[in-house]
Amino acid sequence: MAADTARVRWRRAMTLAIAPREADDAAATDDEIEYEMELEERMGSSHAASRFPLLRSCLGLGLLGLGLSRNASGGETLLKGFLIHPDNRWYQLWTQFILLWAVYSSFFTPMEFAFFRGLPKKLFLLDIAGQFAFFIDIFVQFRVAYRDSHTYRIVQSPTDIAFRYVKSRFVFDLLGCFPWDYIHKAFGNKEIIRYLLWIRLTRACRVTDFFQKMEKDIRINYLFTRIVKLLVVELYCTHTAACIFYYLATTLPESMEGYTWIGSLQLGDFNYSHFREIDLWRRYVTSLYFAIVTMATVGYGDVHAVNPREMVFIMIYVSFDMILGAYLLGNMTALIVKGSKTERYRDKMKDLIKYMNKNRLGKDIRDQIKRHVRLQYENIYNEASVLQDIPASIRAKIFQALYKPYIEKLPLFKGCSAEFKNQIVIRLQEESFLPGEVILEQGNTVDQLYFVLHGVLDGIKLVENGLEEAILQLGSDSSFGELATLCNIPQPYTVRVREFCTVLRIDKQLFTNILEIYFVDARTILNNLLEGNESNSHIKQLESDITFHIGKQEAEHALRVNNVAYGGDLNYLKGLISAGADPKKTDYDGRSPLHLAASRGHEDITCFLLQEGVDVNLSDKFGSTPLLEAVKQGHDRVASLLFSKGARLNIGEPGCHLCTAVARGDSDFIRRVLKYGIDPNSKDYDQRTPLHIAAAEGLYSIAKMLIEAGASVFAIDRWGTTPLDEAVKSGNRSMMVLLENAKSDELSMVPECAQEIKDKTQPRRRCTVFPFHPWDPEEKRREGVVLWIPHTVEELIKSSNELLNCSGSRILSEDGGSISDAAMISDNQKLYLVADHNTTDMNNT
Repeated sequence: MAADTARVRWRRAMTLAIAPREADDAAATDDEIEYEMELEERMGSSHAASRFPLLRSCLGLGLLGLGLSRNASGGETLLKGFLIHPDNRWYQLWTQFILLWAVYSSFFTPMEFAFFRGLPKKLFLLDIAGQFAFFIDIFVQFRVAYRDSHTYRIVQSPTDIAFRYVKSRFVFDLLGCFPWDYIHKAFGNKEIIRYLLWIRLTRACRVTDFFQKMEKDIRINYLFTRIVKLLVVELYCTHTAACIFYYLATTLPESMEGYTWIGSLQLGDFNYSHFREIDLWRRYVTSLYFAIVTMATVGYGDVHAVNPREMVFIMIYVSFDMILGAYLLGNMTALIVKGSKTERYRDKMKDLIKYMNKNRLGKDIRDQIKRHVRLQYENIYNEASVLQDIPASIRAKIFQALYKPYIEKLPLFKGCSAEFKNQIVIRLQEESFLPGEVILEQGNTVDQLYFVLHGVLDGIKLVENGLEEAILQLGSDSSFGELATLCNIPQPYTVRVREFCTVLRIDKQLFTNILEIYFVDARTILNNLLEGNESNSHIKQLESDITFHIGKQEAEHALRVNNVAYGGDLNYLKGLISAGADPKKTDYDGRSPLHLAASRGHEDITCFLLQEGVDVNLSDKFGSTPLLEAVKQGHDRVASLLFSKGARLNIGEPGCHLCTAVARGDSDFIRRVLKYGIDPNSKDYDQRTPLHIAAAEGLYSIAKMLIEAGASVFAIDRWGTTPLDEAVKSGNRSMMVLLENAKSDELSMVPECAQEIKDKTQPRRRCTVFPFHPWDPEEKRREGVVLWIPHTVEELIKSSNELLNCSGSRILSEDGGSISDAAMISDNQKLYLVADHNTTDMNNT
C-alpha cells in the first residue's frame, strides 16, 4: 500500500514537472472556445465562418504532441514500451487522416465496383495509396491502448490490445486492404471475386463515429451537424444506388445493350446506344439522375427498367427508399420539435458551460463536470428515472433482482434480517463515477450511504503538510460513508475513484428511518462496524464513537419501549418486542417497562411483560419496585397480579414511608402496603413507629388499622415514649382507650408470646435504685445500684433487696410517688427502695 502511494505521488510530481506549460496552453484554448461560444450566443449570431475553427479543432488538426498523452483527469500519462495512448495528439492527427481516406474509400468503392472497366488509371493509383494507408493503420491499431468500458482505465497490455482488435474489426480491415481488382484478373475475371470489394464499406463506420462525436460537441451547432449528416446519408444512398444501376447494365454483353435501361435511353436528340463509349462523367450523372428520380418516386417515364433484373432491383430500392424517407422525415421533425436525447444533453451542457464561464471555474473542475455529464448521458438506461412510471411493487421486484445479491454479501449487513435488507434494496439508487472523481471528502458531513457495485476506490487521509496517505482500498462488496452516517460524525477520510465504478446509494434520512423500525438490525450493523474496525487500525480511534452510539441507541430503544408501556398500546409493544426490542432494558432512571405499566394500571401490558420474563422485583434509582408503583397509584388489580407472581415492596426505610403516609393521613396507601407485607412496627430515624404518629395526631382509624395489622403499643422511640404516652399527651380519650385495650390484648396473649412481643418491640432499659427515701437528709443517704428494669415491680424489689442487703417493700420515684407498674419506669430513671415504716415516719414528721 505504501509503495502504491509513493508511486502515485511520483507520477503526479513527474506529470506536473513535465507538462505544466502544455496543460496550461490546452486549458486556455478550451476556455477561449467556450467563452467565444458564449459571446456568439449572446450576440444571436451563428456565422458559418466560426464553424471552421471548431471543425478544425474537432478534427484535431491543431493538436500536436511529443509522445505524451492526456489522461482522463487532465494530466499527462506516459505509456510503457511502444504503446500509443488513445488521447495522444499525434495519434489523433493520424485518426483524422485515416478518416479522410475512409470518406474517400466509402464513396469510391461503389464507383470502382460499377465503373471498373472505365475508370481512369489515376483513380486506381489514388486507391492504392489509400489501401497502403489503411494497411499501416492495421499495425498502428495493434499498438494503441484503449480505455476499458467498465473500469475506464487505460489497458496497456499488448496481448489484451491485440485480442480486442482481432475480435472487433481486424478481419474486415485486412480483407479491405486486398487488391481485389488484381485478384479478380488473376482468377480469370470471375465476377464473384469482385463482390468482395464491398468489404471496404465497413470503413464507413469511421465516418459514422465522426458524426456522433460532432453531435455531442456543443461547440458546433446541433442543427448544422444533423442536416449535414442527413444530407450525407441521402447522397451516399443515391450514389450507391446509381453505381448499382450502372453495374446491372454492364453485366450484359455489348450486343444486348438495347435491353438495359441506359442502352435503350434517349433523352432529346441524345442516344445512349453504345453507352460504354460515352464520357464517364455523363454516365455517372445519368445513373445518379435515375437513382434520385426513383428515390423520389417522381416517375417521369424517361428512364425506366427494361429487363427483369432491373425491375427486381428497383422494387427493392423503392422499398428501401420508403424506409429511408421515413428516417429522414422523422429526423427533420425531431430537429424542428426538439427533445431528442442528444439535444437534451447538448442543452444541459450549454447551460453548464454558461455557468462555468460566469463563475470562472478552473479547468480541472470543468473537465470533471463535462466527463460526469457525458457519463450520465451514455448510461441513461441505468438510471432510476427510466423506471419512474413503473408501479412501486414492480420496481421493488426489479431492484431485488438486481441489487439484493450484492447487499447480502456486504459485511456491514451480516446477520441482519431479510425484511430489513429488502427495505434497503428497494430504496437504492445507482450512480456511476469516473476515475479521479472524489465522492466524499474528509471532514464533510455525509447525507448518503454508498455501496460499491463495481470498480475500485481509494480511501485517502490527509496528513501533515497537506500530503495524502492511502489508508484503504474499497472494491466490490464494500461500503463507505457508514461511519459518518450512523455515528453522525464528519467523514473520517476522503473517497476517490481509482477505476470506473458503479455504486448504490441510499439517503441518510431514509436509512435512519428504516433503522428506527428495525432497531435490532441497527444494533447488528453497529456491532459489525465495530468488529470491522478491529482489522482497520486507522479507524480504531473511532471505536469510542461507535460504542457511544451503541449505548445511545440502546437508551433510545429502552425509552421507546417504556413510552409505549406507559401509553398502554399493547399491540405496538408486541411489535417492538417481536422486532427485537428488549423489555428487560431500563431507561436513564433505571425504570423498566413494568414500572411504567404498573404505575398506569395497564393490567394487560403487565401480564404480557411478566410473560416476557421482566424482573418483578427490580428497583429503580429511587428504590421503587413495580408493586410499589401500583400501590402508590391505587391499582389494586395490578398490585394483586404482581404480588401473586412473587413481587415484593422492598421499600428502603419503610418506617419513614409509613410515618410520612400516616402524617398526611393516607389511609389507602397504608392499608395497601400493610396488605402486601410491610412491617407495621417499622421505625423512622427517631425510632418512632407509625402508631406513634397516629396516636400523636389523633388518627383513630389509622391507629386501629395499624393495631389490627400487628402494630405494638409497647414500641418506644428514642425518648422512651410509647404510643400510649403520645395518646395521653394529646388528650384523646378514645385513642387512649384503643391503646389500653390493645395493651391488654397483647398482655393477655400466652406469656411466652407476650414476652416475645415485648422483647421484639422494646429495647432493654436500666435504672438506678437507692436504699433510702428521696426526702431523707443527705447524711442518711447511701449509694445505690444500677439494674436492668425487669418486667414487673415485684421482680425489681426483689433484686434490689438482694443487691442492697436491705428489706424494702416499695419503689418510689424522685417525687416520692409509688410506682406500681414496671412499664412506668423510663430508661436511666432514679428509683428509691423504702420500707412501709419509713413512709409512716415521714408522714408523722
